[in-house]
Amino acid sequence: MSRMAALPRESRDTLFLLATLAWTLLPQCAQVPLWCAVLAYAALGWRAWLAWSGLALPSRHLLLLALVGASAGTLISHQSLLGPSAGVTLLVVLSALKTLELRARRDATVVFYLGFFLVLANFLHSQSLVTALAMGLSVWLLLAALVLAHLPDRRQTRPPLQQALALSARLLLTGLPLVVALFLLFPRVAPLWSMPGPGTARTGLSDHLSLGDVAELAQDDTLALRLQFEGPAPAPSQRYVRGPVLSEPEGSGWQRRRRFTPEAEPAVAAAPARQVRYEMTVEPLGLGTLPLLENAGTAPVLPDAGSERTWLHEPEGVWATDRPLTERLRVQATAVLDTPVHDPATPQADPVRTDDPRWRPYLALPDRQHPRTIAWADEQAARMGPALGDSARRAQWLLAYIRQQPFVYTLAPGLSGPDPVDSFWLDRRTGFCEHYASAVTVVLRRWGVPARIVTGYLGGQVNPLNGVLEVRQRDAHAWVEYWQDGRGWVRLDPTGAVAPERIQRSERLAAQRGLVGQTLSDLDPRLLAQARALWGAAEHQWNQWVLGYSPLRQQDLLRTLGWDSVDSQTLGRWLAGAFAAAAGIGAAWAALHTRLQRRDPWLQGHERLRQILQRRGYEIPAHLAPAGLLAHLATRTPADLAELQRALDRLSQWRYADAAQRPPLRPLWRSAQQAARRLPRRQRRQ
Repeated sequence: MSRMAALPRESRDTLFLLATLAWTLLPQCAQVPLWCAVLAYAALGWRAWLAWSGLALPSRHLLLLALVGASAGTLISHQSLLGPSAGVTLLVVLSALKTLELRARRDATVVFYLGFFLVLANFLHSQSLVTALAMGLSVWLLLAALVLAHLPDRRQTRPPLQQALALSARLLLTGLPLVVALFLLFPRVAPLWSMPGPGTARTGLSDHLSLGDVAELAQDDTLALRLQFEGPAPAPSQRYVRGPVLSEPEGSGWQRRRRFTPEAEPAVAAAPARQVRYEMTVEPLGLGTLPLLENAGTAPVLPDAGSERTWLHEPEGVWATDRPLTERLRVQATAVLDTPVHDPATPQADPVRTDDPRWRPYLALPDRQHPRTIAWADEQAARMGPALGDSARRAQWLLAYIRQQPFVYTLAPGLSGPDPVDSFWLDRRTGFCEHYASAVTVVLRRWGVPARIVTGYLGGQVNPLNGVLEVRQRDAHAWVEYWQDGRGWVRLDPTGAVAPERIQRSERLAAQRGLVGQTLSDLDPRLLAQARALWGAAEHQWNQWVLGYSPLRQQDLLRTLGWDSVDSQTLGRWLAGAFAAAAGIGAAWAALHTRLQRRDPWLQGHERLRQILQRRGYEIPAHLAPAGLLAHLATRTPADLAELQRALDRLSQWRYADAAQRPPLRPLWRSAQQAARRLPRRQRRQ
């Protein structure tokens, strides 16, 4: 600390600016190539060492060589020097290299504004609350560094960092009302700061399933969905969020069907009338389908402008979208949750026949896969014969078999053999939901029962602060649907047979916590839950009222304020008026501040003291110095003047002291004024 205090002002200010840039660059490390992040932080570290040691800056030839290398690296990484990704990479590395030629205030000004561009660049990839808070801190620190560079030395001492931080905070708070007015009143357009693309999607469900995929997701605590219901949230056992339906075998796994023909699905009856309405915020999942609660009979509605999409209701009950979900989306939808039947059958629907081409996709088994499980299914069918019954009895028989046998529900089933279904069903009998769904689907299809796997989410946790249902990747789930004649596609969840608490109470298998989460849990198990609920509620409000502040919400706000119909031109006029008013207030304040600054601080303090004494009934001539003022008062009041005398003595000492040794003047005048206020009030002569 003493070494830092002994540094010259230029070195201290440079280190502060470098620390601010290092913080601002941190979110970009996950977006730019590895070499770019390493080079940027190496340049910042080198510049910090030069400032600390007081050594000379590198030559311009070395910087030119680094510039050429950075450009070549960008060209190799992005195959171009143009475009958003290449531009951000160049911005990161060149901002860091620019610090190696900080020789004049002009160079520092360039670095300051490059830092502000870096703040904006961080919002290209994420507009989360964490990013906003981190970049808000960056703006404050960058503004403090800019203020610090323009503060003059006082009494041959460098200005403290606290002064620059306080002044920049006041500047930010002064401009905050104007920022809020611009945000609320500026005509809403589609977001200009996001870069949709595959790189922005998070790991999640997909159109393919291999055994172990969902178990891997169940250890990911990333948020997937938020659901706000019109009323209380449904019971955990009814919170089935339908994602991709996988009906085509693919090796030892499954994949989503890509082609549907008009006769691919049997006739179904209309959905029940009683529906649940809700609003859902979907995180960037990268899916080509929209996860929705079961039996969504109508197309989802997008209330936000700039989020237009084309929806296709596929025969398997999935809403497909025209492009992947690579950005946050807010939708309004309905669901029917009080029945396990999806697409109920009409009374006229024909019974299932194995030679019917309509059922062939749901009876197909992979070639040369799962031979032992298929043999087991044949053995059970031969042993039970007609007692095996219809599709419903066969499904219930499988659930009873799972309950009776030593099956285990676990996130870590261990390594499987060459055929994971055979190994799970007949040997290890330990697995996660996708193991049970895959094995049951294979057996049902072998028995002539049309079946398919549905992936999605189940359960979630209701945030006690705002009642929002938060569904995370760890709530990922897989279950089975089989066809029952006269009824339709019926949900069959084998997980409920081995782990009923997963279905009834939405209890998850505990994944390993991180260091912070484990520490909070060890101190108080409720502390982590409360912190998570508080943060989840704050994130939801940020998504709804900042990221989701759409033209419709703007119109609702204006109607609440009393303006029924407002167009863009009217908003523009209001903004112009707000700018004019703000400019007028700012100009008046600047003029007043300049006028006050031009006055002698000694005369200002003396005049203020005279005004206070006059209000107490003492007439003080304007020409009296502190010593004469005290003598004048002594002849007019019997009160104790000791406190005022001490304050005026300190002012007299300040007046005649050496300029380099004077303490701040304002506190001295303030103590004298406080002592004057304590004097007894003198009655004026009539």
